[in-house]
Amino acid sequence: MAVERTLCIVKPDAVEKHKAGAILARIEESGFRVCALRMTHLSRGVAEGFYEIHRQRPFFGELVQFMTRSPVVVAVLEKEGAVGAWRDLMGATDPAKAAPDTIRKLFGSNVGENATHGSDSLDNARREIGYFFPGAEVSSL
Repeated sequence: MAVERTLCIVKPDAVEKHKAGAILARIEESGFRVCALRMTHLSRGVAEGFYEIHRQRPFFGELVQFMTRSPVVVAVLEKEGAVGAWRDLMGATDPAKAAPDTIRKLFGSNVGENATHGSDSLDNARREIGYFFPGAEVSSL
C-alpha cells in the first residue's frame, strides 16, 4: 500500500470542548505523521468555498454556519493508505453509529457535530490539502 496524504479538520465542536489535543494524540498514536498543522477561524467565504460541492444541498447553510462559529484545527496527515485509515479512525458520520473507540464515537455529539472531517478520496484529499495548505506549507520529511 502506498503512502498517502489526507486532510483532517478538527471541527468547532471538538475545539470548543478542548478536545483538539486528545484527537491529535489519537492520530499520532495511530501511526499518522502530521505534515502540516494550524488553527484557524474560517471565514464564511472560506467555508463556502471548501464545501462548494454541497452548495445545493439543504444542509449547506447550517454546515457553513457551524464551521465558522469558532476555530478549527486543520492538518495534513500522512500514512500508508491514509485516506481509508483516517476514515476508519474517525468512524461513522453519526457518532451513535460509530464503532467503539473511534474519534467520532468518543468526541462527537450528533451527525452535524461529529468532531472531525476527513477527505473521502485521494483526489479530494489533494484538492482539500491544496485549499488549506497552498505551496510549500506541507512538510516533505
